[in-house]
Amino acid sequence: MYDFDRILDRCGTGSLKWDRYVGRDVLPLWVADMDFAAPPAVLAALQERAAHGVFGYTHAPAELVEVILARMWERYRWRVEAEALVWLPGLVVGLNVACRAVGGEGSEVLTMTPIYPPFLSAPELSGRKRVTVPMVQHDKRWLIDFDALEKAITPATRLLLLCSPQNPTGRVFTEGELGRLADLCRRHDLVLCSDEIHCDLVLEPNREHLPTAALDADVAARTITLMAPSKTFNLPGLNCAYAIIPDAALRRRFQRAMAGIVPYVNLFGYVGALAAYRDSGDWHDALLDYLRINRTLVAESVAAMPGLRSAPGEATYLTWIDARGAGLDDPAGFFERAGVGLSDGREFGAPGFVRLNFGCPRSVLQEGLERMRKAVL
Repeated sequence: MYDFDRILDRCGTGSLKWDRYVGRDVLPLWVADMDFAAPPAVLAALQERAAHGVFGYTHAPAELVEVILARMWERYRWRVEAEALVWLPGLVVGLNVACRAVGGEGSEVLTMTPIYPPFLSAPELSGRKRVTVPMVQHDKRWLIDFDALEKAITPATRLLLLCSPQNPTGRVFTEGELGRLADLCRRHDLVLCSDEIHCDLVLEPNREHLPTAALDADVAARTITLMAPSKTFNLPGLNCAYAIIPDAALRRRFQRAMAGIVPYVNLFGYVGALAAYRDSGDWHDALLDYLRINRTLVAESVAAMPGLRSAPGEATYLTWIDARGAGLDDPAGFFERAGVGLSDGREFGAPGFVRLNFGCPRSVLQEGLERMRKAVL
């Protein structure tokens, strides 16, 4: 019904992903956008809105708000009020606003590595001190080191940045893990900012995402939850995201940090978000099935490559690859020279690793994996 095998030429479209290697024979499997067309319902809604011809200042449609609130209840049994929503032109904006809204100059922001690069840059851009705690591996799973996290907290620590599901490891944290994090925040009076942009990309059949704020009302009162349709429905260029901040005082601090700086959401972002959430369920189901096969292909291929190790992520269309056993000083550069563009682990706080994006037609993925295999043999 949906042709995810179709190859769409993105060259000459201003694509950040593809233009990085313009004029070179390098397959871009790095930045987290997919090479699939957006859902048909989204394309039809955008075309219909464009045909209207007037593109004035726009607020979030009431139906979109209702759809999101219903989605939170139906998926997570999390009752969210409309006033808790704060619209953003991107999730990274939300991370930076959260850092500016919590604590003061010189206060500390805690996060765990490896982690999506904006988590590492946002604290310092906001005049805060970044403190990082490495996650640990056990039986190929990446786990939170709660003892190290506790020890890293000081009186200056005011904010904990969490990525759930986790980028780049693909972990879907359990209710028990999230409960321990919530308890840590409660005991140390920390605000929790939880990036949950990959919440609809859980690939492991027996796992389910749980928003941290859905644990209980006390956790929700100290949590900024960031979500967007952009990763799931491949709409990052439409620039539509939102924060869910149930506590009114925390929400006011967040909105003050936005004031005069953060622009409105794009008109087409709202249109695309509504069509994605309301009308694209079948497309989403088909996407997950396709990504699961791609995930298995990557896991099996990497396992056969000398010096490389990976664990299939429970969520996201990203695989985190440990290349330290291959004896490569610069694994991202090595594979780029072999014709495959991967994300450099150093940008995630983890030298010796690379991140591979398998959100692409299978033939492209197979070619990229074959180039990697030949390079390490």
